[in-house]
Amino acid sequence: MISQRQLSKSENKESPTEDASNARKQPLSRKTKKSRVQNEVEENDSVFLKLLKTSGVILKTKESQNQLAVDQIVFQKKLFQILRKHPSYPKIIDEFISGLESYIEDQDNFRNCLLSCERLQDEEASMGTSYSKSLIKLLLGIDILQPAIIKTLFEKLPEFLFETVNSDGISVPRLIISQLKWLDRIVDGRDLTTKIMQLISIAPENLQHDFITSLPEILGDSQHADVGKELSDLLKENTSLTVPILDVLSSLRLDPKLLSKVRQLMMDKLSSVKLDDLPVIIKFILHSVTATDALEVISELREKLDLQHFILPVWLHASQSKLKNKGRISFSGNQENSGQDCVFLLFDVIKSAVRYEKTISEAWVKAIEHIPSVSEHKTFDLAMLIIIYSTNAQTKKYIERVLRNKIRSGCFEEELLQSAFYIHYFVLKDLCPSILSLAQDLLHSPDQSIILFGSLLYKYAFKFFDTYCQQEVIGALVTHVCSGNEAEVDTALDVLLELVVLNLSAMRLNAVFVKGILDYLDKMSPQQIRKLFCILSTLAFSKQHEGSSHIQDDMHLVVRKQLSSTIFKYKLIGIIGAVTMAGIMAADGSRSSSLTQGKTDLSNEQYTQVTSLLQLVHSCTEQSPQASALYYDEFANLLQKRKLAPKVLEWVGQTILNDFQDSFVVDLCAVPNGDYPFPVKALYELEEYSSCDGIAVNLLPLLFSQDFAKDGSRMTSQDSDHKLVSPLCLPPYFRLLRLCVARQHNGNLEEIDGLLDCPIFLTDLEPGERLESMSVKERSFMCSLIYLTLNWFREVVNAFCGQTSPEMMGKVLTRLKHIVELQRILEKYLAVTPDYVPPLASFDLETVDVIPHTSTVSAKIRKQGMTGRGKKRKRDGNKTSSHDTLSKEDGTECDSTLPDRGQLEQEFKGQEEKTVALRNCQAFFRELDMEVFSVLRCGLVTKVILDSEMHTEATEIVQLQPPELLFLLEDLSQKVENMLTPPISRRIPFLKSKGSQNIGFSHLHQRSAHEIARCIVQLLDPMCNHLENIHNYFQCLTAENHGIVDGPGMQVQEYHLMSSCYQRILQIFHGLFAWSGFFQPENQNLLHLAFEILTNRLNQREPDQALEELLTQSFHYLQNFHHSIPTFQSALYLLRLLMVILEKSTASAQKKEKIACLARQFLCRVWPSGEREKSSTPNDQLQALLGIYLEHTDSVLKAIEEIAGVCVPELINSSKNASSSTFPTLTRHTFVVFFRVLMAELEKTARGLQAGTAADSQKIHEEKLLYWNMAVRDFSILINLIKVFDSRPVLHVCLKYGRLFVEAFLKQCMPLLDFSFRKHREDVLSLLETFQLNTRLLQHLCGHSKIHQDMKLTEHVPLLKKTLELLVCRVKAMLILNNCREAFWLGNLKNRDLQGEEIISQNSQASTADENEDDTSSLVSKSKAMEVDEEDEASDGEKEQDSDESDDETD
Repeated sequence: MISQRQLSKSENKESPTEDASNARKQPLSRKTKKSRVQNEVEENDSVFLKLLKTSGVILKTKESQNQLAVDQIVFQKKLFQILRKHPSYPKIIDEFISGLESYIEDQDNFRNCLLSCERLQDEEASMGTSYSKSLIKLLLGIDILQPAIIKTLFEKLPEFLFETVNSDGISVPRLIISQLKWLDRIVDGRDLTTKIMQLISIAPENLQHDFITSLPEILGDSQHADVGKELSDLLKENTSLTVPILDVLSSLRLDPKLLSKVRQLMMDKLSSVKLDDLPVIIKFILHSVTATDALEVISELREKLDLQHFILPVWLHASQSKLKNKGRISFSGNQENSGQDCVFLLFDVIKSAVRYEKTISEAWVKAIEHIPSVSEHKTFDLAMLIIIYSTNAQTKKYIERVLRNKIRSGCFEEELLQSAFYIHYFVLKDLCPSILSLAQDLLHSPDQSIILFGSLLYKYAFKFFDTYCQQEVIGALVTHVCSGNEAEVDTALDVLLELVVLNLSAMRLNAVFVKGILDYLDKMSPQQIRKLFCILSTLAFSKQHEGSSHIQDDMHLVVRKQLSSTIFKYKLIGIIGAVTMAGIMAADGSRSSSLTQGKTDLSNEQYTQVTSLLQLVHSCTEQSPQASALYYDEFANLLQKRKLAPKVLEWVGQTILNDFQDSFVVDLCAVPNGDYPFPVKALYELEEYSSCDGIAVNLLPLLFSQDFAKDGSRMTSQDSDHKLVSPLCLPPYFRLLRLCVARQHNGNLEEIDGLLDCPIFLTDLEPGERLESMSVKERSFMCSLIYLTLNWFREVVNAFCGQTSPEMMGKVLTRLKHIVELQRILEKYLAVTPDYVPPLASFDLETVDVIPHTSTVSAKIRKQGMTGRGKKRKRDGNKTSSHDTLSKEDGTECDSTLPDRGQLEQEFKGQEEKTVALRNCQAFFRELDMEVFSVLRCGLVTKVILDSEMHTEATEIVQLQPPELLFLLEDLSQKVENMLTPPISRRIPFLKSKGSQNIGFSHLHQRSAHEIARCIVQLLDPMCNHLENIHNYFQCLTAENHGIVDGPGMQVQEYHLMSSCYQRILQIFHGLFAWSGFFQPENQNLLHLAFEILTNRLNQREPDQALEELLTQSFHYLQNFHHSIPTFQSALYLLRLLMVILEKSTASAQKKEKIACLARQFLCRVWPSGEREKSSTPNDQLQALLGIYLEHTDSVLKAIEEIAGVCVPELINSSKNASSSTFPTLTRHTFVVFFRVLMAELEKTARGLQAGTAADSQKIHEEKLLYWNMAVRDFSILINLIKVFDSRPVLHVCLKYGRLFVEAFLKQCMPLLDFSFRKHREDVLSLLETFQLNTRLLQHLCGHSKIHQDMKLTEHVPLLKKTLELLVCRVKAMLILNNCREAFWLGNLKNRDLQGEEIISQNSQASTADENEDDTSSLVSKSKAMEVDEEDEASDGEKEQDSDESDDETD
């Protein structure tokens, strides 16, 4: 009985109270049961009792259960038959109900009737259900009794509404309602519905919940609509019943309109509901969504659902560590008492909806995708994308695409991601595998912003999740590091570095995984090796590092193994690793550092470890100049970035200073004597010393002993008793020395300032007439000597540029002048020394093979020969370097040449033929530090010359001259391009490795892009000074030459220097403001500062100006320079700079118009010109500038019509070498550039013209028709130009963009003509007639291409002919749509060439017929407007056949 009763409970879903009562009252044995029957049986003579007894039910008194002697169905049948066949039927029904009412007056009896009956027959004999229903439920199953019993129950129920629950836990109202559940049939459903709703309205709140939730189990489907309406009304009145009502409404079959109303009501209340109610409300909203309104509903839901408002009070104030220790929180079943459980339940509802309802998941992603502004994005949006990503495998690619777009547009920033992890921590931690998978996919992107976001996912997953997830994060990052992909490796190592700082103790638990990366060192770049050893060293040598001894041992083993290798690639790893380890071990503990937290000053043991490690590196590298130089550079970088303990710093300083003096510095009086090929002299001395007092750098003797004594061997010794010394180590060793001295003396370099002005033992470097007579070995020796001297001066400038005294600044400027002079001399030597390989200056290279040799440069100069003006600007020895195609200045010039100017250029060209540019030699020059550019701040410097007794003998005025200015600006522009220009926008030559782009920038790459941008912003003011000075120079030059910039009296050299400086400054400005980092919130202050500096140049700014106002003032300031722009290339950079500023503006319409005006002025200007060049560079620049003009002009079609319809005819009517008077940049040589840009912009504009709909107003239709008339007219003008300019490039452009324009016409214009034909017939016909003439010319062009058998042209013919056929069919469809099918008439066309001549291979008879039909077409077009339209369009689509026959219309 017990097992059967429990089973019946689950099957029949009876109330728990009733079942509990049944179990409690169940007798222990059948014997006991029988003995109690006779004592407790209800005895009286009522009809009610007799009929029940006759039917098989025995009523009991008190707490005993009523007994059922027969099966339940048998009882119901017996009682129904007895009543139905009773002589007094239907009066007997009233007597029976009256007896029931009398019987249940007693509460115990009433309760017994509501509780289940007891079965008397054996269980095996029961053929029905094992569960016994209550007496009331059995009676409700009899149709003739049901209405009366329901009435009796509802009359009886109010007596118990406000009574407390009995001691046995039974609630009578709940028992009564449970009798109505799951009835087989409801006789009067409407009446029952009315009674229940009335009862709900008067019941107390706790019972209201139960009554409402019981409705779906009581009512039939026919009553659902009525109940739904009443419940929706009740929902408006009583918000406390929201949860049960919504729960019921979700289970009823209701009208979608009613559901929509309730859903909207809930939407409006979302901001004010309680957290406990939220899961049910969200579940209802999501379940009521349909495919048609899903996007709208989800968009409104995400907008109004402020989860932060609900979630933050739950756990924001709780300790994060406590939350993490709690682990997974389980549901308690008491959601109303647990906010965390409600949050879990809420997200479970959402997860379930997006997992099983594809419509909801897609709509949610689309809703997030279509969020209009950046500020409207919420942490919930990000959490939802991750949830959907984890639950729906089919939408992963779509979600990744949405995420990428949001990241690129700046909608998902680090702050939002961090908030999402903080607020939704409990939800996201269960999605850790999906988050790591997403981060892995994002790290594969080429976009730096997306890679950064992926790295942040790793970072915050490690920060917020538990130990297991942290281990998974480290494992994923290690996998990225070992992948071999450069971007992935860099990003993963950066994240690991951040994690070491963020949580060192957690990272140490996973140190064994990071240590495994040591097996992949040979695949890493030097910078990556530095990062890895920094990570491992921090883990190994941090506070309480006893447990990390295994990491220390492994690192020492790796370092010693690599240092002992004879292969430079592996020795490099050992050097970098050892120096990095030493830096971490010897970090100054007196200074708070996140990487060395808790460290104190070095103990004697640690000091010994550090010095032993450095001595090991020194001993392993001293036999290799390249390895020694790398060691010095690495150590110098370490000193520059990190503060070492005083004991170590003192030891290093003393050792370096002594070694440097012994190796490279000699007394001035001790001029070396020897069998040198050239006389040794002390040159480039800045101070007059007596012959015995001064010192000198012993360069030439060291180089000679290396190159000549051992016949070019890598290293030799001056004496067998002396250690090996190489001049290659001079610059890096000096860099290490000066940084060590600066660290020891807080930046003061007085201890070594004699090295700034001391001379160098060299020989006369100016080649003069002896250059041709030198041997190859001697010339190579001189080249190496100059390279080493240049690199010495570069390091000297690096060292002393920060000294503030005028005396020191004057000497630095003088050294800069020496650098420029030496570069000019070096160019002459390189021009006659092919296949020369200079000594290295950058040593952190995996292999020397990636270095570009100057032999390639020499080969270029031999091939170019007399390039004229392309090399004139190099006469001062200034190197020119740019990775952009805009770097060639000759591309700015047009064709007109002034005689006097040309004569000057010819004279100059003769002097320059034997020089070579140094643009590919960054690897052989020492890198200039960013601090060097502080020299740009110098104005006039008074340099004091002292006599032998230190008295002022004379003063000399020194200032930064144009050659030195250009030298600094060119170097700075290279740095800006390398650091701030995104790699995807840089042009990297085919088959050129990415690493070669970074040669010569190793020190630069140890700084962040933000640091570089800040340095350049600080240099804006001095660069503006130089820009204004150059602007004034050109203004004065123009005034002196009566408005002609390149007048006859102009100095060509000075002009080129100043114009090159002008261009470089604009290039630097453009690189700075185009930096993508300005879109990040943390860099907004830097952008604000940059615009403040530019605004102050214009006028004194007001305090606290808004960014938009500063931007407008800066735009105006830079715009003012357009009057003095000297070259076409500088003009292009100015426009691009203004465009970059325009992108950051919110009010861009006026500025856009100004850019268009400037671009037009530049196109209409006569530019200085020289030797005409056939290269593509000027064409690229012209194409870019013309594109800017058409992109920013207010009417593209009018601009195209002006150029094609006015300027080109001017060119046609002029002489061969002349240009258009309106646009002087338009010549016969540049026509193809203009034609290409005009055709491309016209096609782009046509593609952007929307066809509209038939519902649009007539005015809109007229405007669109007018616009298309202008477009077709422009197309006609351009197409007809091929009759005059029929060169192959022009025809190729015509075929390519002609087809695209016809396709745009089909897609955008033909739908417009469909519903405009009836009202604007004449306009439509005129448009089609004009277009027909153009497409006929395209047909002739197809014939021309095939007759000339030009493969480049004929490859476009099939697609063009197909498009023309489609046009014919589309016009026919338009006429059928407008009930004018009879107007469609199709003729045949001849195959003709561009001049309209018949192609002679064509059948003459067919040709005659074609021509007659052409004429007919034309005549009909004048007499029948509708037929005209069709004939013209039909002619458009006609095509030639290979058989030379004209074809008929095809479908």
